[in-house]
Amino acid sequence: MSAAPHRVRIVTYNIHKCRGLDGRISPARILSVLHPLDADIICLQEVVNAPGTRLSARGTSIYDQAGEISRALSGYTSVFGANRPLHGGTYGNLTLSRLPIRSWHNHDLTSRREERGALQTDITLGPHLLHLFNVHLGTGLYERRRQSRLLLGEKVLGNAELSPPRLLVGDLNEWTRGLTTRLLRSTFQTFRPSHALRVPATFPGLLPLLTLDHCFYEPPLELISTRLIRTPTALVASDHLPLVANFTLP
Repeated sequence: MSAAPHRVRIVTYNIHKCRGLDGRISPARILSVLHPLDADIICLQEVVNAPGTRLSARGTSIYDQAGEISRALSGYTSVFGANRPLHGGTYGNLTLSRLPIRSWHNHDLTSRREERGALQTDITLGPHLLHLFNVHLGTGLYERRRQSRLLLGEKVLGNAELSPPRLLVGDLNEWTRGLTTRLLRSTFQTFRPSHALRVPATFPGLLPLLTLDHCFYEPPLELISTRLIRTPTALVASDHLPLVANFTLP
């Protein structure tokens, strides 16, 4: 008798420094979006990690976002990839996992402009080691082209020591089939996200017109389902919508 497949739910979400469309900075509101999703792995971009700075009305630091989110999501282990200084702390990507984390490393993808990174987290999933990359690329066309070559290069996704499966999620800032998505599609599988309105777009959250947030994966991962979260809170908590993907690993 063969063993049951392993199931894993992934969420990727650009939280926009926890600043909502109403201008209010609220890690608690981001958490209220994340809690019901019951994800095994959560990948967040645009996270501030500056504890002990400016306080909110309830006495917590509005810039201790990595810490507040990590503490509130019990049962998860978190790793943070700092890409640049901000508000007396750092700013980057945050990955949280309910599955065991074997190791992690933040790869520098900076290309002349704002510092960017790819946070690699190696996660134990049954007999497999899932190589997960939480990525946030730049807004400039030529900047992204240079970053995509670094991302696909031998030090990051192209590392010969990485055995399948590899999984890349995050905000690629690319809404057309540019160099980054073309290169990724040549190696990985992907999908068009959709939600109740059947619109495959993640940005801006209130009236999504562009798909900036992506998920690329490879066998033996098998995609079961995907959805975009468009709850009333998610519409205002950030300028992006959370993207959920469910996989099995035979």
